[in-house]
Amino acid sequence: MKFLKIAIFCVVVFTACKENKQPNNAVIITAKKPTEIVTVKSDTTNMVYFEGGTILIGSDNGEENEKPVFEMKIGPFYIDKNLVTVDEFSNFIKNTGYKTEADNFGDSGVYLFETNNWTLLKGANWEYPLGRDKAKAIGDHPVTHVSWNDAKAYATWVGKRLPTEFEWEFAAKGGNNTNDKYAWGNELQVNGKYMANVWQGEIKSKEILDGYLYTSPVGAFGETAAGLTDMGGNVWQWCENSFKQYPVNNAEEVQDSKIRTTRGGSFMFDQAGENSFTTTFRSQNSVETSLFNMGFRCAK
Repeated sequence: MKFLKIAIFCVVVFTACKENKQPNNAVIITAKKPTEIVTVKSDTTNMVYFEGGTILIGSDNGEENEKPVFEMKIGPFYIDKNLVTVDEFSNFIKNTGYKTEADNFGDSGVYLFETNNWTLLKGANWEYPLGRDKAKAIGDHPVTHVSWNDAKAYATWVGKRLPTEFEWEFAAKGGNNTNDKYAWGNELQVNGKYMANVWQGEIKSKEILDGYLYTSPVGAFGETAAGLTDMGGNVWQWCENSFKQYPVNNAEEVQDSKIRTTRGGSFMFDQAGENSFTTTFRSQNSVETSLFNMGFRCAK
């Protein structure tokens, strides 16, 4: 099943040419079996190491799915300094012959600003994020139109894995129990300069004040104190774990392994506004879904 989650509170659902409202904010499409991937030798170049420790997860001031705040012990881990780029993903495709789910389906989720609507755009994929009649993806920008399954395949190939959302939050907070709203501080702008690639304006009245309508080059907005880039904005980031309401020991809720957590917000409009870029904001999507504002980074 393929779920296409457009925004946290406002979701458009597609099945071929017919709109169909689903109770789980979902698009249903048959998935293809991913290509088998052989791991190459991995290293920790361009990764940031965290010793781990006990940290508070969540926010009592955020959305309902960020509550309640609870304490969690995180083990030592590495996480990529940067989002995986188009060039890096291209190298993976060339060396493995892997075919993404967007290519298998023949389409992927794109918001068309000309018509102000989301659509499953035919031909859109990691190489042509806005369709085959538009320009190719730029090499140093984050790769998009990758499903969770695609991201896992890439991570396996480089001998890594996806971060859990708790590792992601730990890293975004720099390993500290900070009250900062964002990975870089408490404001989207510092001295008039945007600190991340974020949306400005309403969905039908966009304002390009940060310099980018779509994705920006990886690291264009600088590093956090921990040495990470794009830990908020640019593209949503896939996480390893299934989505589940807090607290994590809620045994009554059944986890759906096909629904995974995403973190960080993106360049695209979200009804949660600037809250979507915080260190604690959570979203979710199905493992087959690919969008023009969704990417990933790896962990180890």
